Amino acid sequence: MSDSADGRAVVRIVETEAYVPGDAASHACRGKTPRNGIMFGRHGHAYVYFIYGSHFCLNVTSEPAGIGGGVLLRAAEPVSGIDLMRTRRPGSADRDLARGPGRLAAALGVDRAHDGTDLCAPGSLWLAAPLRPAPPPATSVRIGLTKEAHRPLRFFERGNRFVSGPASLNR
Repeated sequence: MSDSADGRAVVRIVETEAYVPGDAASHACRGKTPRNGIMFGRHGHAYVYFIYGSHFCLNVTSEPAGIGGGVLLRAAEPVSGIDLMRTRRPGSADRDLARGPGRLAAALGVDRAHDGTDLCAPGSLWLAAPLRPAPPPATSVRIGLTKEAHRPLRFFERGNRFVSGPASLNR
């Protein structure tokens, strides 16, 4: 969920991608830097970065302090605040409001100012309890990587129309 002066946007996460310690595809692989320092903090915090010169991506730190790792939020199902998400993603079909990591961050109004936010505490961006029990996750290889793309570290809700990526990986 995200809160801003414009309103509240609520999504249900339906796809993630893990970046584990020692993972060559992880921003933390080469050690702590000013850019990725949040990844080495306590778990449950937002790690936000800018990619391709046009999109923010939202990750959740996943390891104990001192160990770099995170989970990229790849796609989400819009739940409420859909008009706000449409304003943030003009011209997008509802299915595409938060389908893909850059789209998801835009739909929630996430930017670099959210980097380091404690997602388990009250604030403008947080993780909440699920609305309903999630089915067991399906897995696949990761998407859009050149390093360690073969690893089955992508987790998604099978059959959910808001999941991103090619249909061949979403079965």
